[in-house]
Amino acid sequence: MAKKEEAPNMVERFAEFKELKNIDKTTMISVLEESFRNVLSKMFGTDENLNIIMNPDKGDVQIFQNLIVVPDGEVSDPNQEISLSDARADNDPDAEIGEEHTKEIIFANFGRRAILNLRQTLQSRILDLQKDAIYAKFKELEGELVTGEVYQIWKYETLLLDDDKNEILLPKSEQIPSDHFRKGETVRAVVANVDNKNKNPKITVSRTNENFLRRLFELEVPEIHDGLINIRAVARIPGERAKIAVESYDERIDPVGACVGVKGSRIHGIVRELRNENIDVIPYTSNPALFIERALSPAKPSSMRLDNENKKAEVFLRPEDVSLAIGKGGLNIKLASMLTGYEIDVYREGAYEDEDIYLDDFKDEIDPWIIDTLKNIGCVTAKAVLNTPRQELIDKADLEEDTVDEVLQILNAEFEDD
Repeated sequence: MAKKEEAPNMVERFAEFKELKNIDKTTMISVLEESFRNVLSKMFGTDENLNIIMNPDKGDVQIFQNLIVVPDGEVSDPNQEISLSDARADNDPDAEIGEEHTKEIIFANFGRRAILNLRQTLQSRILDLQKDAIYAKFKELEGELVTGEVYQIWKYETLLLDDDKNEILLPKSEQIPSDHFRKGETVRAVVANVDNKNKNPKITVSRTNENFLRRLFELEVPEIHDGLINIRAVARIPGERAKIAVESYDERIDPVGACVGVKGSRIHGIVRELRNENIDVIPYTSNPALFIERALSPAKPSSMRLDNENKKAEVFLRPEDVSLAIGKGGLNIKLASMLTGYEIDVYREGAYEDEDIYLDDFKDEIDPWIIDTLKNIGCVTAKAVLNTPRQELIDKADLEEDTVDEVLQILNAEFEDD
């Protein structure tokens, strides 16, 4: 009797496992039946003449084998046939030769090996289902915010566990430079990538992805969550600075004011989450020139020339505004270019005339990286460099004195030749 109870108890055990793993009831029943058929087909050579009835409410299973009744002594395949006398002895006194007899199979009677095979088959199948469920769940969450608890910290990545104990990886490359986590700490990030290579789902999250900033604003600003304010563009240099362009679908709502909040109440929480990353919120406009002007704030361009086809902009500023447009380390102009999608070059207003020459024309004589460094401080032409004090070139461009002197010599020689 003990053996007969072992199989039902086993089914109940996996039914409990199913509840823990959030596999729906219909799928679980299908998996149980499939597992039984897999094991039984190996035992009997086929499962075509087997009926398996799952009783999930009771937590047990009934198995019936359909056999053809043959005369006594003529059974050639006991998995397909049954003798007349055996059929009548098996609760079928009216059995006749040539008819079908249904015989109940007590799985537990096949012993521990059969039960062990079934258990292993079930575990393998349920594990596959669970992996598929995890993959499907997080695939739908790509780009969305998730929260996890720091479980383990390695050199190149941090392992997080969500509320369901699913493993989530936060690579070092996807962390804000000033991120420093402790075990047990709660961390927020966006799902950046989900793959299922070799049936082994891998969930990678990011705190540097621009969607992370978007989702944080959605959390902190109800008007964005409700669709009254739309985030049109985001540009980030993680841990340093970010620019975000917003527009309102309701004329009564100031999109910038709503995002910043009273005395910065809304944006302060986002800044803290981003490790004090400075955030500029600007009103979006479909006018490219005006959008570029706003993106370069706090600098105020005097004028600009746009090449909309090639997405290039030449912006002219007063000398005192050039450094504001470029920003510390070139961050402001870089973010403005990222936000607007335009390659932006800044020029000192009146710094060059028709006979002036672009620095790019000197690439045969001056290393390209030196030219780029000078352009980053607003010196795009030869005369812009020559009109800038030597010490200012050394300090702002962070160039060696010999390098600056060599550049000045080359540029002066060009105009002396004229």
